[in-house]
Amino acid sequence: MKTAVEELSPTRVKLTVEVPFEELGESLQAAYKKVAQQVRVPGFRPGKVPARIIEQRFGRAVVLEETLNDAVPKLYGQAVDESDIFPVSQPDIEVTKVEDGEQVEFTAEVDVRPNFDVPDYQGLEVTVPAAQVSEEDVDAQLDGLRQRFATLTGVERPAANGDYVVMDLAAAIDGVNIEEQQANDVSYEVGAGSVLQGLDDALVGMSAGDVKEITTGLVGGENAGEDALVTITIKNVKEKVLPELDDEFAQLASEFDTLDELKESIREQARRNKLVEQVVQARENALDALLGKIDIPIPESAFKAEVDNRKHNLEHQIAESGLSKEAYFRLYQTTEEERYAEFDESAAKAIKTGFVLDKIVKAEEIGVSEQELTNFVVRRAMQMNVAPNALAQHLADNDQLTLAMVEIVRDKAKSVLGDAAKVTDEAGQEVDLKAIYTEINGEAPVEDAAVESGEESAEESAPEAAK
Repeated sequence: MKTAVEELSPTRVKLTVEVPFEELGESLQAAYKKVAQQVRVPGFRPGKVPARIIEQRFGRAVVLEETLNDAVPKLYGQAVDESDIFPVSQPDIEVTKVEDGEQVEFTAEVDVRPNFDVPDYQGLEVTVPAAQVSEEDVDAQLDGLRQRFATLTGVERPAANGDYVVMDLAAAIDGVNIEEQQANDVSYEVGAGSVLQGLDDALVGMSAGDVKEITTGLVGGENAGEDALVTITIKNVKEKVLPELDDEFAQLASEFDTLDELKESIREQARRNKLVEQVVQARENALDALLGKIDIPIPESAFKAEVDNRKHNLEHQIAESGLSKEAYFRLYQTTEEERYAEFDESAAKAIKTGFVLDKIVKAEEIGVSEQELTNFVVRRAMQMNVAPNALAQHLADNDQLTLAMVEIVRDKAKSVLGDAAKVTDEAGQEVDLKAIYTEINGEAPVEDAAVESGEESAEESAPEAAK
């Protein structure tokens, strides 16, 4: 087989492949068998029709077509491997010459990863947040813990922001009640930001037994987007009562006997979390600094596929929420245009990031051990709340294990970047990432530190008894 590569642009090439006919032997035999199974010839059982009878009855062209259908994709893959290109799209293949018994020629145009060099990343200067823990940090953690143990107490006064109300809601359009828009005994925190426009403003000042009507756009159901008259009936008003910060609360919310012990535990965990954040930020900032040094053209097909995937996921999220598009974007305080603009930017960065990390993976000869793959599956299964064996089987059945390994080696490439960088905090103090690995993970290998510490920190952020 002979392959010629023509660069059509920095992100697209054309392969011209010439193949001697004798190299199609296996595909030719497979084609005869396939045609023999499909045709019916009197005197022969299905699949037992001889090759000469097939050619006499149906013509050699039928066999050649099946031969090329089987052979060309394989030959294309072989040509890609031999040409040292990295396709990022499906190829446009055209068979340009078929000389029966002599030669076959085809072309394949495909988008590829552009050629570029990765600059030296040793000593990249990056800055990360300082790891000092302030009293405000501790207070914020304590406040979150208090919120978890708060109680609701009924009050005989009008509702204010932060109160909870229990209410009935009924919607009507042109005087006709919309059955699917009726809801009873709805518990809601006033000021939480309802997707039902005007609700929070209407609730402030209402007391138990009050009834109020507002005109607003419906956010879900068959009448989503239409204006309706919504009747609000308040059944009761409750205020949130936070527990006192004392030793009794420490015993209730944690394994500690005193508030001082609880505070010290929170302070220490906050410090560890900040150390982990320094590691994460060092790697992300080093990657950003490296990306800023490289100008990489983005293949159009890869960019479009990445953007389309983000749009598809967004549409799925909106459908799952049960909200109209307008209500969904209002809930997240953005617009469809703003979100799409973000997709364009994030998609381009994701593609560029993948190209650069893959280069580092190859240069550093980064691989994936069986244990690393197992650890990845177990962590991902915990995040998804599924059995690790079930997830592993799903990945294998859907040919996604390769994607999992790509994710692992790219994460390890980020670790290489972080370790190679010169890291200082916002106060100008040098940050020793290896010392952080030792403190967080003991003697864990450096390449495992980010994954383990980054995902464990969320679980460790609260005292044991409060998890």
